[in-house]
Amino acid sequence: MGESDEDLWRLCAIGDADAFGALFDRHADAVFRYCLSRCGSWHDAEELVSITFLEAWRQRTRLRLEKDTVLPWLLGVATNADRNRARASRRHAEFLARLPHSDPQHGENQADHAEAVATRLDAERTVRELLDTTAGLNDGERDVVLLCLMNGFGHAEAAVILGVQPGTVKSRLHRARAKLAKLPRSPEPADPFDAKIVEARMP
Repeated sequence: MGESDEDLWRLCAIGDADAFGALFDRHADAVFRYCLSRCGSWHDAEELVSITFLEAWRQRTRLRLEKDTVLPWLLGVATNADRNRARASRRHAEFLARLPHSDPQHGENQADHAEAVATRLDAERTVRELLDTTAGLNDGERDVVLLCLMNGFGHAEAAVILGVQPGTVKSRLHRARAKLAKLPRSPEPADPFDAKIVEARMP
């Protein structure tokens, strides 16, 4: 149904903004969920999504897809963007997040807005609880836990995203599971917060 990622990416390479918009619509939610599972902040996750797709547009004439989907590459960009966030950028993002909306909300709209904010905060809290359990892992182990356990990617897909061999993913995941088994509670797949994310992102 519809054009494949490969077809759309070929159109992007010649500057077709509509094709790029179609790729954004297709993959933005998956990228957002992954970013939120990494950083635990709704605002920072949205910023990382913007950075990821901006980089995708910049790379449109150079990147050749190795698979029939652009998602693994997008998640690889998101991983690097999250690692490279500067402290000054985080402070700036937090400052912007505290600014009041220019459009005041009233009545039902205000109640809807308050409910949406509460849902987002609930999702952030759930993700941060999961992230807290990964504190004892090194970066490589944490990456595979986020991808495989929290976001449901297989070893091969995680290997493409992280730019390593599938065997490396498997061994890192084995070590991570061994460490997490010693904790009272281990991270679970994205299901516990996935519904909250979808609900809060609905227009």
